[in-house]
Parts: sequence; structure tokens; C-alpha cells
Amino acid sequence: MVNNNQHCLASIRSNYGKFSDKEKIIADFILENPQKIIHHTINQVSEKLGIAESTVFRFCQRIGFKGFQAMKIALAAEVVTPIKDIHEKINEKDSIGTITEKIFRSNVKTIEDTLHIQDEVMIGEAVEAILQARKIQFFGSGGSALVALDAYHKFIRSGIDVSANLDSHMQIMSASQMTNEDVAVLISHSGSTKDLLDILQVLKENEIQTIAVTNFAKSPLTEKADISLYTVAEETDFRSEALSSRIAQLSIIDALYTNVMIANNEAGQEALQKMRKGISLKRL
Repeated sequence: MVNNNQHCLASIRSNYGKFSDKEKIIADFILENPQKIIHHTINQVSEKLGIAESTVFRFCQRIGFKGFQAMKIALAAEVVTPIKDIHEKINEKDSIGTITEKIFRSNVKTIEDTLHIQDEVMIGEAVEAILQARKIQFFGSGGSALVALDAYHKFIRSGIDVSANLDSHMQIMSASQMTNEDVAVLISHSGSTKDLLDILQVLKENEIQTIAVTNFAKSPLTEKADISLYTVAEETDFRSEALSSRIAQLSIIDALYTNVMIANNEAGQEALQKMRKGISLKRL
């Protein structure tokens, strides 16, 4: 059982795909009304949603709390108490040093929160899917496209056939040529980017296994992806989620790559040595 320092909203998002229909109703209500929930009793929530108190109570246990009250305490700390020195707002009058410190602390917090919600089983499934695939293609748009390109830059060292493209037209064209022996990794902070959802539609029509890397558990992307890995990224006035989420996305890609390389063992090392030998020609 976890303590009250657990992030309630992050736990709900990370487990959303595993919830029953009734649990999703409770989850949606909490995610959409976090400020209201902390002033509700379990009876009020039960009556409002038309769901038994015992179901609400078990939901709280499902996300790691002893009961409804423990969940409310954690939620109150999360949505009411400001997280000082971490996601503290940047002010125009802040010094260069202060701004720099806030950015670094925000990055550290983003990585810690993302690590906290990782599901080892889901990561294991993603790693196994990559190891078994004939080819891996990474997809993303905007800032996430750069993460997809970074993933390609890493995984090309593994000896696995990988590809990535920044152009949305080229992406959907390449997606249409994938087979059910391949795996697609779709990276999107919101999980609702139209370009990526168009690609997802093509992939699902061709029965391609998909891995999603996204910040929101409840999104069109995660509803249809086979495997979902989640990030936690906060937004401030001067620093959009596009910046902080990228740090978390890169960390998940790093974790996948390292696990794949260790699982590949000798084959991975051989591919890595070939790459290093080739790169050495670029050095004087």
C-alpha cells in the first residue's frame, strides 16, 4: 500500500486503460472535478454517479489508497498545496539563476513523477513486442516528432530495422506499407493530434501492433493503442507541456532502448560495435 505522497491523478491516468466501465466513470469524475472531490463524501460521490459506495471504495484501493478518505487527502495535497521550488511559476522579475534553477527542478520533478507511474508489465510487453518485430517505425508530430527521431537515432544501434520520418505525408505513406509483423511506436503528449490519429487508423486497419507514449491516459490514442506508456508533465505560463513532456518521453525511449539492448545481448553488442566502427570514419 502506498502512502499519502502518492499522486492520485497520475495514478488514475496511468491505470485508466485497466479500469472497468464503472471505474472509468469514477475516474472521469475525479479527473474532471479534482477540486470538488476533496469536499465530497463517499456517499455524495456514490449518489451523484449512481454507483455503489463499495465500488467507489474499491476504486480508491485499486489506485493504491486505503480508502476514500486517504485518496482525498492525497488529492487535496496535489491540487491545493502548491509544489514549491518545482513547478513554481516563473516570474518576469526572476533572475537568470532563479529561472535556470526552476527549469532544472521542473525537469527533475517531471522525470520523478513519470518514473512513479511506470508499469513494469507494460514496459515488458513493449520491449517484447520490439524484440519480436520485423521492423519498428516511430511516429510523432511537432515536438514529439523530434522524440521519434531521437528514438530512431538510438534504436539504429540495436541492429533492429527501424525508421522515422518528420513529414506527416511520408509518415502515413510508410504506415500504409507496414505488415502485421511490424510494430509502430506513436509518440504524442496529448494523444489527440489529428496527424497521429490518422496514422493510427491506417495502422489498425492493417492490424499493426501499436505502442503509445503519451501524457494522458484518457485519449483517442490510448483507447486504440495495444500498449500504452505514460508520462507526467506539468504546464506553466512560461513553459508549455511540450517542453517538459519531451524530457519524460525521451526517458521512456531510453528505458525501452536499454532493455532491448540487454535482452538482445550478443546481437545487440555486435550491432553496436558495427555502428561504432562506421562512426569512427567520421572522426579525424
